[in-house]
Amino acid sequence: MANCWIPLVAAAALSAAGAGAAESSGKTLQLATFDLDVTPPVGSMMAYDVATNRWDLGLRARGVVLLGAGEPIVLCAVDWIGIANEGHEAFRNALARAAATSPQRVAVHTVHQHDAPNCDFSAERILRESGREPKEFDGRFQRQVMAELEAAVGAALERAQPVTHLGLGEARVEKVASNRRIAGPDGKVRATRYTATRDPNLRAEPEGLIDPMVSLVSFWNGERPLAVLSYYACHPQSYYRTGVANPDFPGLARFFRQLAVPAALHVHFNGAGGNIGAGKYNDGSPENRLVLAERLADGMRRAWEATRREPLAPEVVRWTVEAVALPPTRHLDLEKLEAQLRAGDVLFKAEGNASRLAWLRRCRDGHKAEVSCLALGRARILHFPGELFVEYQLAAKAARPDLFVAVAAYGDYAPWYIGTAAAYEQGGYETSPTASNVAPEVEEILLAATRKLLGARP
Repeated sequence: MANCWIPLVAAAALSAAGAGAAESSGKTLQLATFDLDVTPPVGSMMAYDVATNRWDLGLRARGVVLLGAGEPIVLCAVDWIGIANEGHEAFRNALARAAATSPQRVAVHTVHQHDAPNCDFSAERILRESGREPKEFDGRFQRQVMAELEAAVGAALERAQPVTHLGLGEARVEKVASNRRIAGPDGKVRATRYTATRDPNLRAEPEGLIDPMVSLVSFWNGERPLAVLSYYACHPQSYYRTGVANPDFPGLARFFRQLAVPAALHVHFNGAGGNIGAGKYNDGSPENRLVLAERLADGMRRAWEATRREPLAPEVVRWTVEAVALPPTRHLDLEKLEAQLRAGDVLFKAEGNASRLAWLRRCRDGHKAEVSCLALGRARILHFPGELFVEYQLAAKAARPDLFVAVAAYGDYAPWYIGTAAAYEQGGYETSPTASNVAPEVEEILLAATRKLLGARP
């Protein structure tokens, strides 16, 4: 289909064009939206602390189901720190059942807020079988959410609306993202600028390599926006360890945009922000949560105002998947972890190593991660596992400058940080043995999958 970029004001012409496209194809796209409160109850364990209270804004699981282009396609973003291993599979399976589709056509991502729950049913099982308390991996609340989410998607399908147009827009976000890895004269990482950086000298360092753009993909029924999906690469913390679940500054920005454009459901995805945070612009002061939220919301607003729409027909919607075997880091020893688990060794460090052991077992058994791509006309939305470095997002955009490319990371959380090959040589926290579960060879595997999904030459 030829590109047809039309300003928002041309609503009447768009409606007519969309109707013509639907009539000529004999098919109609539909969109269902779902939104669920996934805030943990007081007394339950979050990723780091027990929940002691609730904030004005809770945590959400939000998403869309796109119908009419083959089997339904489900996109879901959850305000949790991560969903890993069998937990990620279980959530995808539940959404697939609800939408009557295959799990391969379901993308589940977290936004990665830190005052929020974790989910890894594999780690929970390992700990319970060894007689240990699962602590943060206690999955009772997570399973309740999964059941409620399945019901919410089923109910949403009954309210599905026609989709006639796609909207695409982007804008630069000012003074939010900065690179976490500060290099010394030898090219090695000499300091990490975490998302709350009290050291003024580290805050004074340049922004470094980031993707400053927030990308918006919207679905329309004539003049009415149905859903707005936003993509921005940055760790989402302003401050945390409060004992109160909250969606942090991306959730606030999403809320501001929901108030501004109430007709549409606003869903936010974290891009490849593994090595990106707000540390240059955030000293950890609680007041900065609002500052960062307003800056991100302003970028979202300008991306919305820059949005151009084009008719969307089933013929230009496509879902493709590349299953890839991610190489485990050489610093992890499966047999050693198994021995520590059997012996009740305190060095096992129950929470983290249970998830890592689950990851290693799955790799040993031939498990493959999935990288998927949703094509919508000239737009491509890529879905990745882990805490992906921003270089992967920038490489995807550079591979197809003729397309509108958006990236969602933080799918299956099991790999933890996924750096570039060079980053593992440079040192730093993110690519250390305690933070990354994959080997440097992961870069070429993921880049090859990206090129294939985007139809780009090596």
